[in-house]
Amino acid sequence: MKNELLKIGPFTVYGYGLMIAIGILAAYVTGEYRTKKRKLPYEHVFYLAIWCVLGGFIGAKLLYWVTEWENILKNPGFLGDTLTDGFVVFGGIIGGIFTAWIYCRVKQLPFIRFFDTLIPSVALAQGFGRIGCFLAGCCYGKETDSVFSVTFHESGFAPNGVALIPTQIYSSVLDFLHFFILLYFVKKWKKNDGQVTGLFFMLYSAGRFVLEYFRGDLERGSVGVLSTSQFIAIFMFIFGAVFFFVLSKKKAAVSDEMDTEEILKAALKNMF
Repeated sequence: MKNELLKIGPFTVYGYGLMIAIGILAAYVTGEYRTKKRKLPYEHVFYLAIWCVLGGFIGAKLLYWVTEWENILKNPGFLGDTLTDGFVVFGGIIGGIFTAWIYCRVKQLPFIRFFDTLIPSVALAQGFGRIGCFLAGCCYGKETDSVFSVTFHESGFAPNGVALIPTQIYSSVLDFLHFFILLYFVKKWKKNDGQVTGLFFMLYSAGRFVLEYFRGDLERGSVGVLSTSQFIAIFMFIFGAVFFFVLSKKKAAVSDEMDTEEILKAALKNMF
């Protein structure tokens, strides 16, 4: 694969950046459409998108540095050397959620309702983002002799000239699948706000946990026998499962006027 797709004079169009941009645009368009459909104040979607992208970038960067703390202690210059590369998706998800929560608190918006409405668009953006990873060669898989492999020749991340498991493509397919599953769930089975969020956490964390066994970029840190992402995925899955199944109970009714804390209290109350 080749990350440099096009050169126009002194400007270069990189596949990774292009796919990230397409993903953000697709998420914004679908998110605004679904927000209007739910009769939420859609004018906030643009600002939410900006803050979530910023928070996601910072979160993904910080979590990467956390996994590389030993290298940072040995060489503090590592921080500057990796400023534009090296990101952990889970950190991006956490950072994006946190900034969205702050924005909704400041603007007095129903965070859970907004998040439930926009989370399918997040999965859509991730799908395009993983295509960008494929073009750049990052997030690559282990070596394989399978016919379902990819060989990079000009990658600055993956080992070149070696057949690898195309984990980026598998991740992308899963992300797009999550997008459609979430939309179908909303149409057919959703009872309360918060369920879509819980389902997304379960789907993404389960898929990520399995795919980590096939990843070949091992410099992302570990916790015992698990990668950092697998360790985080366990807690994210548990949180998502509790959120989803508690709010699936008929008696855990959630009204449109309830804020985030009230919804969480309603969920916890019906756990017992």
